[in-house]
Amino acid sequence: MTRLWKGFSSYTVIGVANTVIHWQLFFVFRAAFELSQALSNFLAFCVAASFSFYVNALYTFAMPASWLHYLLFMACMGGLSLVVGGLADRWRVPGIVTVVVFSLVSLVCGFLLSRCVVFRERGQ
Repeated sequence: MTRLWKGFSSYTVIGVANTVIHWQLFFVFRAAFELSQALSNFLAFCVAASFSFYVNALYTFAMPASWLHYLLFMACMGGLSLVVGGLADRWRVPGIVTVVVFSLVSLVCGFLLSRCVVFRERGQ
């Protein structure tokens, strides 16, 4: 179990930078472009996750980043961002609730996806 969570602290620090990027872009897309929460959350996620994917590949998991792994990560977590944003639109919750919920859910889900699938060490 300890091996599963190895690198979580580094992932979390990088996640803070990711979160700052994500939240700023989310609110720009909502306020300046009047996009839905689903689309704003997805677009903000795509930009922020592209940054953190490569930084995590280098520093957290010490593995080369590949296009296939990048696309897998973006498809899974991007889908999650659309679902969270879509539910927020449907339930008419404030944008701050959307980004807080998505940030917390994606911290754990993104780490587990990265550790167990995307950056899985050989022999695991």
